Amino acid sequence: MTSVFNFTFVPWFRSVAPYIHKFRHQTFVVGIAGEAIAAGKLQHLAQDLAMIQSMGVRIVLVHGFRPQVNEQLKAKGHEARYCHGIRITDEVSLDCAQEAAGQLRYEIEAAFSQGLPNTPMAGATVRVISGNFLTARPVGIVDGVDFQHSGVVRKIDTAGIMRSLDMGALVLMSPFGFSPTGEAFNLTMEEVATSVAVALQADKLIFVTEIAGIPTDVTQPVSEDNPIDTELPLATAEKLLAQLPAANQPIDTAFYLQHCVKACKNGVERSHIIPFAVDGSILLEVYVHDGIGTMVVDEKLESLREATVDDVGGILQLIEPFEQDGTLVKRSRTEIERDVGNYTVIEHDGVIFACAALYPYPEARTGEMAALTVSPQVQGEGDGERVLKRIEQRARVTGLESIFVLTTRTTHWFLKRGFVLVDPEWLPEARKRKYNWDRKSQVLVKKLAKV
Repeated sequence: MTSVFNFTFVPWFRSVAPYIHKFRHQTFVVGIAGEAIAAGKLQHLAQDLAMIQSMGVRIVLVHGFRPQVNEQLKAKGHEARYCHGIRITDEVSLDCAQEAAGQLRYEIEAAFSQGLPNTPMAGATVRVISGNFLTARPVGIVDGVDFQHSGVVRKIDTAGIMRSLDMGALVLMSPFGFSPTGEAFNLTMEEVATSVAVALQADKLIFVTEIAGIPTDVTQPVSEDNPIDTELPLATAEKLLAQLPAANQPIDTAFYLQHCVKACKNGVERSHIIPFAVDGSILLEVYVHDGIGTMVVDEKLESLREATVDDVGGILQLIEPFEQDGTLVKRSRTEIERDVGNYTVIEHDGVIFACAALYPYPEARTGEMAALTVSPQVQGEGDGERVLKRIEQRARVTGLESIFVLTTRTTHWFLKRGFVLVDPEWLPEARKRKYNWDRKSQVLVKKLAKV
C-alpha cells in the first residue's frame, strides 16, 4: 500500500467507525423501488446490503415491482390503470403481480446466494428468509373507484420477523399479501415498508428510489443552486407535505415523503429518501456525515451545545490531527477532562464535528477562545462560524468585553470575522506568562457588542 493510500484511508476509516459502532444491532427497513431492479442495480444493492448486514445491522428488505407488472401487462395487451397513485388490480393485473413477485424474489434470493463473487463480500453467506409475514385487506371502493384486488396492510407478523432477524437472516418481503381467508391482494412497496418499519419500531426506514431526495426549493428542479435538503425535521416535513399537491406518481415530491412522515410520526426514528442512480447510495447515506439523500427525523440531529465529560473522547479525536500538524497546541486528556465545561461542541448523530473552548480572564474583562476546530468533513458549511457565535454569547453572559485567539495559520479567517491583530504584550498578565515566544503565535482580539 502506498503512503498516499494510508494518508486517505486512516482518516476515512476513523470517520466511518462511529457509525459502524452506532448502527450495530439496529434494525433497518429498506424499500427498493422496482425501477432500481429494472435499471440493473440489484447486484450492487445486494453487495452493499450484505456489507451493512456484516457490520451487525438487521435488515428487512421490501422490493417494489411496479415496472415489472406494467411490462407483463403490456405483453398481454392489457392497460395499467391507477387512481390516487394506487394500481387498480383486476384479475389480469393480479396474475401479472403474482408472476412479477415470484420472479423478483427468485432474482433477489439468487443475488444474495451466489457468494457475491469479485466483490468485497466474496465468500459471505447471507441467509434470506421470506414468507407470509403480513395479512392484507382490500382497499375497497374509494371515490367511486373499485380497486378490486388492490389491498392495504392489515397486520404485520412482528414476532415472526424478529425471530428471523434474531437468527441472523435478511428478511425479504414482497408487496403482496393474503387475507385470513386466503384471498390475494396487490399492495404497494411504500405502504408495506412503512407498515413494517412502524410495527418493528425500526431505527431506519430507507427508500431507494427514482428521485434524488427533496430539493431545498420544491418548486424548482434539483441543481447546484437548489441542492437536496439532507435533513428535514418532522415538523418541517409535515408543513411541506401540507403544501404539496397530492402525489400520484413516484417522481412526485410528496410520493415518498408522505410515507417518511407517517413512519416518523409513529415511532421510526429516521426515514430516508435516496437515489438508486448513484452507486453505493445506501452506504453514502448511512455512513457519511451529510448523506446523499433526504432524511426526515423526529428532531434535529445536529446540536450546538456545551460539552460534557462524555464528549472528551470525541473532542480528542477531532483535535488530534490538528495537534499533529502543528495547527493546535497539544492538550492532554487530563487537561480536556478538567476543562470540559469550557468547551462548546457541535454534535451530529453522536459524533463531534466542531469544538472550541472559552477560558475567561475576568480581571481583564476578556477571554481566550482556544482549540477552535472543525472536522475536514464539514469545513465550509458554517460550523466554525456557529461555534464562534456561541463562544461570543457565553463570553457576554459572563460579563466579558472581548475575546482573543492565538493562531499561527488561520489569521485571515479571524480577520474576516471582526478580529484585529494586537501585540502579544496586550495579553492579560496570567496569559502572557504562558505565551510561547518560540511559537510566535499571532494574537487577535474582538470586542463584543453589548446586548
